[in-house]
Amino acid sequence: MENNCKNIGHYQPLAGAIIEELKTIVGKGHVITEGEKLETYSHDETDAQEYGHSPDAVVLPSSTEETAAVVKLANRERIPITPRGAGSGLSGGAIPEYGGIVVSLERMNRLIEIDRENMTAVVEAGMVTNDFAQAVEEQGLFFAGYPMSLQTCFIGGNIAENAGGGKAVKYGVTGRYILGITLVTPLGEIVELGGKIAKDVSGYDLKSLIIGSEGTLGIVTRAIIRLIGLPTSKSDLLVLFKTPKEAIDLVPEILCRGVTPTSIEFMDMLSIQTSCKYLNESLPYEDCGAMLLIELDGSNPNQVEADLIETGKLCESRGAMEVYVAEDRNNIERIWNVRRNIAEAFKVYSPVQSLEDIVVPIAGIPGIIPELEGLGKKYGMQIPCYGHAGDGNLHATLVKDPDMSMEDWKKNEKACLRELYEITKAAGGKISGEHGIGIKRREFLKDLVSPGELELMKSLKQAWDPNNIMNPGKIFI
Repeated sequence: MENNCKNIGHYQPLAGAIIEELKTIVGKGHVITEGEKLETYSHDETDAQEYGHSPDAVVLPSSTEETAAVVKLANRERIPITPRGAGSGLSGGAIPEYGGIVVSLERMNRLIEIDRENMTAVVEAGMVTNDFAQAVEEQGLFFAGYPMSLQTCFIGGNIAENAGGGKAVKYGVTGRYILGITLVTPLGEIVELGGKIAKDVSGYDLKSLIIGSEGTLGIVTRAIIRLIGLPTSKSDLLVLFKTPKEAIDLVPEILCRGVTPTSIEFMDMLSIQTSCKYLNESLPYEDCGAMLLIELDGSNPNQVEADLIETGKLCESRGAMEVYVAEDRNNIERIWNVRRNIAEAFKVYSPVQSLEDIVVPIAGIPGIIPELEGLGKKYGMQIPCYGHAGDGNLHATLVKDPDMSMEDWKKNEKACLRELYEITKAAGGKISGEHGIGIKRREFLKDLVSPGELELMKSLKQAWDPNNIMNPGKIFI
């Protein structure tokens, strides 16, 4: 694991007296300093060899007050802090690049309240998103803003990254459902932002500033989440096309017809084949070049069926090879399982890869696909493409050829990423739609946003975190 810290001298070492003070705050059994146990907290889902770095200690608070006390101590002593949820991120956002203290929220995992009258829930940041979604579903309610990795990620991490997922076409991303947050600032103060209200223009919208800030402006310990009624009817279409372009070209047409699908997921042939092989699954993909997975839901089964028929007919009229309907739970889950496991499948083929999540305006999606094919040929790597076509968010993954040397891979990866990001920018897009900048993309950000925008970000960071202790090194240096 590398240490790329440029400002390490700015911070103080974690002395034994400080560790004892941390134990006083959170309890002796909730401060981790042993090397083997620290390793778990040294990386996320990015390459641990390339990006990982061990903390000096991990602290597991059980309350907002304990979290605030830890942050005040760290601020006083100039010790860097890295907030951490489940460690399921894909940009290095939870990696303690400067060592110091990891504040893990795993003990703060309670569902505090489901308020049916206000259609809200109050939940601690360390609750697993899937556990929360299931708990509200049992009450006939729905948390619509969850990402694809809901079975492992925490609510706090979703907020930090403003996580999105397959349902964002219809329901939007996490931020749409966060009405209020409890925040520990980088100075260790506790502030309440927002509340159980649908509208709020009482000054600056600080809550929205925190959502998606990657833990650089404070630690979210609790959230008030907006809930909606649980859709009672759902059906999926699996649509086969001869070419990726035919599939992608259809996406804007579907969205212009007045029917809003829950999801429109795109998978190219390479992604389908690799995931099916990994799962020992069989889908009717032999002669197709790409698939769209289209999901529709609602509270009226007749309307869902009518929308399904209309969408299927549109696909057929635009050259779809086949349109399969999956209405029962088992078939729906089979299809979605193939989509969810694409990334894991490619890790088996080649553990060295760069999972990207570029996002472009929907109309710009068709132009991106041939560009990806050209980059793959130019740099001698596979670049499977899949993702959330309905909102322009595509996972174009650079996959190392097992026969390519690591030296060549490093050189080609960086050059290919730079070209990929420039192509995305030219299409009116951004380099990350849901994974964040973190460590992984920070060197590219400065060249892909305007100097004025970058300076505003840095000014906000300096104002909120004058000692730069809160998740330093993320987004920019």
